[in-house]
Order: sequence, then C-alpha cells, then structure tokens
Amino acid sequence: MIELGVNIDHVATLREARKGKVPDVITAAKVCEIAGAHQITVHLRQDRRHIQDKDVERLKEVLLVRLNLEMAAVPEIIEIAHRIVPYAVCLVPENRQEITTEGGLNVKEQRDWLKKVVDGMHELGIKVSMFVDPEIEQIEASAEVGADSVELHTGAYANAEGKQIDRELKRLYDAGAVAVKLGLNLHAGHGLTVRNLEPVAKIPHLKEVNIGHDIIARAVFIGLESAVKEILAILDRVSHS
Repeated sequence: MIELGVNIDHVATLREARKGKVPDVITAAKVCEIAGAHQITVHLRQDRRHIQDKDVERLKEVLLVRLNLEMAAVPEIIEIAHRIVPYAVCLVPENRQEITTEGGLNVKEQRDWLKKVVDGMHELGIKVSMFVDPEIEQIEASAEVGADSVELHTGAYANAEGKQIDRELKRLYDAGAVAVKLGLNLHAGHGLTVRNLEPVAKIPHLKEVNIGHDIIARAVFIGLESAVKEILAILDRVSHS
C-alpha cells in the first residue's frame, strides 16, 4: 500500500494564533496515528511560525509511527535534526516571506553542500528525501548527492486547470520513472486533496504521499480521524486496483 504521512503543521498554526496550548500537536499526531497514518510530518521552519522545537522533541518521544522532519538545509536546523534523530528528514527550500513552500529544492546548484548534509544524516541513521520539482536534472542531482528518496512537488499539478492538468501529470509520471530507474524511493506531496489525489497515487512505484493542509481543513468539518481515513481509503483503493 502507498503510505501516508500526515503533516500536522497547521494544528500548530492554529495554536500559535493565540500563543496558547490548544489545539495540542501531540494529541493531533496520536489521533492520526490511531487512524492509520504511517508517518507524522512536521516542518520546523527557521521562523518558527508554527511547529516549535519542543513539538519535535515530544513527537520523537511519543510516536509509534515514523517522524519525518521537513527542514531547510541550514546549520541551525541540521544541528536540531542531529540531536533529535527523526526517522527521516525531507530537505526543502525556505523563504521567510512565503505563505507555504513555493517550489522544489534546487539540488543541482547546491550539490556539494547537500552531499555533506546527506552524509551527516546518514552517519546517524537518518534517511534523507529531497523535495524537488518534477525536473529530471533535479532528480539526477538528488541521486548524485546520495539521497534515499525524492518527494515530487505536486503543487503545479494541484493548481493546474483544464488541459494543463494532464501536462503536469505527465511531468510527474516522467520524473517518477527517472527516480525509480536511479534507485530512489518515490514520494509525492504539496496541494494534494481528496479530490486530486487518485491520479498521483497511480504513479508507478509511488511509495509515500505527505498531505497536511487538506486533511486539517477537512478535519474542521468531519473530524481529524475521518479526514485521515478518507485519504487512506483512496490510497488503499489505488494500491489494490
């Protein structure tokens, strides 16, 4: 079955709106875990706009499923990852002015530095994924620096309309084929919803999707457990079709 990582950043976004204690990130993570999520994903941003250091520390202590830490490849956050030792890190670009991650990491232009980052994570047994646009040169560069996985940025597909949807899907399928050929595990994420997930889930050899905003948004109306199970039902149907 294609596995699901639930990004709970926006539970923390709501908490930080009042700088209080609720809604509790740990409780949210455990609800997702009980609902069947295979992984909890959080993005510890440099500006700490939602997830805080203490959240990552507590999640590492209490989770029974994997902890996936999205992060910029900068010394401050690398040091935290080395101390906490999550199951995996996903290296992403980060712009302090952005509302959400706006595109994939430019691995090609940072190969020397990212190779050092990957090697440092591997020394501690941490798996490394590169969050990249579905561009062949970025996937090839990810393999060159020693990444275990690539997570294809599905934002352009999620925002596409009309005939552009098929063009963006083709880019994802083509990029996925190259990733698998190079021995990389294939993941996908960003902007995926109950309405647009299925075509992406059908990409051959896809192993994992990470979904956050849509699950948390739907949880407002149907509850977090039900929102997670909705996505899992789609993944199960595709996996067994």
